[in-house]
Amino acid sequence: MTEHSAPLVQRFLNKVEIWGNKLPDPAALFISLMVFVWLLSWALSGVDLGAIDPRTGQDLVINNQLSGEAMATFFSKMVTNFSHFHPVGVVLVAMLGIGVAEFSGFINAGLRALMAVTAKWLLTPMVIMVGIVSHTAVDAGYVLVIPLGGVIFYAAGRHPLAGIAAAFAGVSGGFSANFVPSSLDPMLQGITQAGAQILDTSVVLNPLNNYYFTAISSILIITIGWFITDKIVEPKLKGNELDGDLEDLPTMEPLQENERKALRWALLATVIGIVVLAVTASFDDSAWRAADGSLTAFAAPLMKSIVPLIFLLFLIPGVVYGIAIGKIKTSKDFIQGMSKAMSDMGYYLVIMFFIAQFIYAFGQSNLGILLAVKGAEVLQALALPSGVTITGIIFLTGFINLFVGSASAKWALLAPIFVPMLMQLGISPDLAQAAYRIGDSSTNIITPLMPYFPLVVVFCQRYVKSAGIGTLAAMMLPFSVIFMITWTVFLLVFWSLGIPLGLQATYDYVP
Repeated sequence: MTEHSAPLVQRFLNKVEIWGNKLPDPAALFISLMVFVWLLSWALSGVDLGAIDPRTGQDLVINNQLSGEAMATFFSKMVTNFSHFHPVGVVLVAMLGIGVAEFSGFINAGLRALMAVTAKWLLTPMVIMVGIVSHTAVDAGYVLVIPLGGVIFYAAGRHPLAGIAAAFAGVSGGFSANFVPSSLDPMLQGITQAGAQILDTSVVLNPLNNYYFTAISSILIITIGWFITDKIVEPKLKGNELDGDLEDLPTMEPLQENERKALRWALLATVIGIVVLAVTASFDDSAWRAADGSLTAFAAPLMKSIVPLIFLLFLIPGVVYGIAIGKIKTSKDFIQGMSKAMSDMGYYLVIMFFIAQFIYAFGQSNLGILLAVKGAEVLQALALPSGVTITGIIFLTGFINLFVGSASAKWALLAPIFVPMLMQLGISPDLAQAAYRIGDSSTNIITPLMPYFPLVVVFCQRYVKSAGIGTLAAMMLPFSVIFMITWTVFLLVFWSLGIPLGLQATYDYVP
């Protein structure tokens, strides 16, 4: 970025922030979107769309959400839509443990100890890398790594919103980059394989068919994210003055002897807990394992228990630290820590209520499926060269991702369309899946429809009270655009050089 282009970029991002913050409050925005979905579903119901539903093979029909039956069902499910909405439970359970660790001072002491041994210039890549690795723990990065990114940057004397941006970029923008295989790999592979077998029943894919690409992509995302954070985002944030509740945040002051002693006891308790978990999971017949003996399969009890384990990972050392330092003397003290954490989540819960209702209405209407099917039809009709087609798949996926957030649910809709279509063009299912993963990751960080987006806004408001959707969108837009472009080029270079995408993976499909 040249000296002359920098002011132009900053001016554009400032405009994005201003325009974005003029949008209604997130809760009101989702109410408006839900009403729009109702009206659009009414307008398109009964219309012959000329599209086939990939899930059923039947004509795709838009369901009128304003019909008496649909509205009655909507109201009957309103409570369960909210109470069973996955991000709500994930966030609240994790925050209970984190609240105790923060109340007792354990997080404060731990970060100050970390700052003492970490060079300031390495903070950005470290935060992004931790965000990427957090994918192994499913959604834990959203409630754990992102707020800590802000705290770490603040403790180092840097703008905390830049730390939140770097962490968000690693956790969500780099969702398909990871050194460590996660439950997402076999989940997407299974959907891809099912889509491929629509055309060829003999196709069998390895669960790690994209592993080499996603692992090496981690280096790309960390490097580019580092540049964007330090050279584009943080300079832009100089105009965002800190006016939030900063009293309890850590500083760079050295640890006192009693704090060091309490921290050692807390870390010892953490190590003991991890050892107990590792030992109990090491047996072949361990209750932590799935039926096939896997610890990392999506169905494995260990993977399903990630969030409760995070709760304990912070609760236990938080209590131990609090007792050792004298902050926790009775059961009321650590309950107070939990209560404070929950009181801070009130605004988030209000937003989640309306997001849950919107997502239900949008899913029931079939509008998301219509968007995916029509987009794929246009791409297929263009009959472009293979490299251009793959690029089109990435950008189309990124666009659809603005409206349909779940990676697995979206691929379940798109794979039966994209995979057989690309196979007919000689492109392998492995490459189709890699392209999808880039598009799915890159735009996660700029869509308010992503369930965790409002949570990140809440994290920002801790430091800058006026922060809103526009603030976060302006912060993350450079990551989204540059990630998508460079990651696409990276995949095309991978392809041109013939570097394997993963285990037993190919680029070409030969019937």
